[in-house]
Amino acid sequence: MAEKFPSALAGKRIVITRAALQSEELARELSARGAIPVMLPLVSFAEPDDFVPLDRAIVGMQQFDWLVLTSAQAVRAVVQRAEDLGQPLLAVGSRLQVACVGPVTAESARKANLPVAYVAVTHNGVALANELGSKLQGAKVMLPRSDRADPDLPEALQRYGAQVTEVIAYRTLRPGETDQGGLKKIAGGQADAVLFFSPSAVQHFAELVGSKQLGQIQDKLAVTAVGPVTANALHKAGVERALVAADTTTASVVDALEKHFAAAKAAPAGVKRS
Repeated sequence: MAEKFPSALAGKRIVITRAALQSEELARELSARGAIPVMLPLVSFAEPDDFVPLDRAIVGMQQFDWLVLTSAQAVRAVVQRAEDLGQPLLAVGSRLQVACVGPVTAESARKANLPVAYVAVTHNGVALANELGSKLQGAKVMLPRSDRADPDLPEALQRYGAQVTEVIAYRTLRPGETDQGGLKKIAGGQADAVLFFSPSAVQHFAELVGSKQLGQIQDKLAVTAVGPVTANALHKAGVERALVAADTTTASVVDALEKHFAAAKAAPAGVKRS
């Protein structure tokens, strides 16, 4: 049934900087509300340079108490490598539990038939460690991550007494080819919002258009951080008024955008939106 009142997103051009394959659900929901999703991937993924540490951890998975997953890409990388090795991640009677940084990662893990025991209430790695707290004392933890992940999470896990095996499951790269014309249009304000899903996407955008331009576009469109970690990256890059979606779920992103544009529409003429 069609909505009685049009969405505040109707006609809005929303730039998604995540890979198209990861953004299908979000693009569909935006389109259903009358928005125009524009795909501009700023991050790509590749296999690790050296598979040995990851392979060793997968083969020895039964020694671990926790598998800590911080992204859907980490799930895909570990599951795919286990399949390549012909090695099941879970044996009968395994004690392994899975902790996920947020609901999107948890959904990916469940689809891979991994036993998700905990999903962080606050969706970042350090918060996940803090929430697990005493459960980590003496626990053996496998932490598969990007080659560009920051050290905060393993340090937090270790503070609670965990024995952490951190392995590179994938590399995070800037795409080999980027739509330069699309970038220029965004930098010039020819969109209504641009969504950043990771610090890497923020960094790559700044590298491509310049840090000064990244700071300036907040006056032209809604620079949107998906999650608090990305919000912090945007702040460090000079974006002081980022719109923040609480987590990476489609519902959270769409809700944040709708509220923003509804408020902008309701603001009196001449009032600058924040």
